[in-house]
Order: sequence, then C-alpha cells, then structure tokens
Amino acid sequence: MDKQSIKVACSNCNLRELCMPVGLSDQDLIKLDELVATRRKVKRGDTLFNNGDKFTSLFAIRTGFFKTALATEDGRDQVTGFQMAGEIIGLDGIVHDRHTCDAIALEDAEVCVMPFDRIEELSREVTALQSHVHKIMSREIVREHGVMLLLGSMRAEERVAAFLLNLVQRLHARGFSQSELVLRMTREEIGSYLGLKLETVSRTFSKFVEEGIVEVKQRHVRILNTQSLQNLVNNQSSCSNC
Repeated sequence: MDKQSIKVACSNCNLRELCMPVGLSDQDLIKLDELVATRRKVKRGDTLFNNGDKFTSLFAIRTGFFKTALATEDGRDQVTGFQMAGEIIGLDGIVHDRHTCDAIALEDAEVCVMPFDRIEELSREVTALQSHVHKIMSREIVREHGVMLLLGSMRAEERVAAFLLNLVQRLHARGFSQSELVLRMTREEIGSYLGLKLETVSRTFSKFVEEGIVEVKQRHVRILNTQSLQNLVNNQSSCSNC
C-alpha cells in the first residue's frame, strides 16, 4: 500500500466532528487535511506507544478501542483510561516530550497520526484548532477529576454504575445505542480502572442483573433501567455535599 492510498481526508471523515473543530472554512479544512499524514493500524494486544517513548504525535482513533495503563512496582498493570473512536490519545506526552503510559489496543484498531509540531504550526494559522486542542486537554483534566471522585468516595456499586453510564454516553455520541454496549475490556481491566477487585466487579454485575437493572451475556450488556444506575450515582453526589 503506497502512502497516498492511506492519506486521510479529514473533511470527508464521519468522525470529524468528534475529533476536529466544527464550522471551519473550506480553506481551513484543506489545511487540516494536510495535518493528518497517514493512518496506522494497530492489532489487538499491540501497543500504539509505550511509557518512555519519545512524543512526536497525537493520534485520533478512527476505529477500535484502546486502554492506557502503567506498570506498577509489583509488575501489575494499572489501567488509567479507556479510549474509543473519535477520541484523541497521546496527550500525556506533551509535558515532558515522553509518553508516560502504555496505549494498548483492546481490538484491531486504526488511528490517524497527527504530528504535534504540525499541530502547533497550524494552530497559529487556524485559531479554531488551537481552541479545540485546549478543549481536549480540559476534557482530560475533567475526566481525571471524575476518576479521582470515583476512587475517593464511591462504593463499588456506584463506581460500576458511573462507569457504565459514562461508557454508553460516549458510545451514543458516536451513533450507537443508548442502552446496549459490548465491553471491549475484561472485568479485570474494569476493576483495575475503578480500583476494585475482579470478584467485586463480577459480584456487582451479578447484583445489577438480579435487580433487573442490566442484562449481561458475556461481554454484551443491555441496560434495562438507566434511572436506577443514575440514582446510584446521583445519591452518591448528593451525599458528598451533605
């Protein structure tokens, strides 16, 4: 496959509104088309980048699902996030010009490679791009705060409820169902992210099934009672302000 055949046209991408600014002029769109040089395929289980790798590019996930993780001192992987199509990955490398985590594909994936020096150069010409990058960074900060709340004060049921609601909301923004999802990650990876043991995650899913809140068939989850999940999370939020 020659380089031209994997050239990406952002203006024609159905995920453009999720990972690129909206309302751009035709001239600005042409410039952005030049920003994304290539697509890169990543097989399930392979890494997009590793902790310590030199930072050169941001990656817009075109298809597939990733997890970011850090190896702990005892050799375990601590999952720090899950990323899906339409989201930007690689922001961790901006601060020190080195990536600070591993990004691992949870299924066969494809990303658009966006050299960061080109992003900085174009940001001076296309102000909407600079604003968009700032919004992406801000969203990551908000997400980090949300995780801190999860780990700091929520009970197991509340953590799993918040996780499912967040996941289905993000998938719905990409045109998927508001009530059905396929978990690309294992129960163990969910536990690592939420600060819960595998047994606790499994037990919580089983409790939700027994109470008629969700239906689970292996990795396929159907939310039967969204309000019950929201009540769990909202009750926690109201109590935290007591």
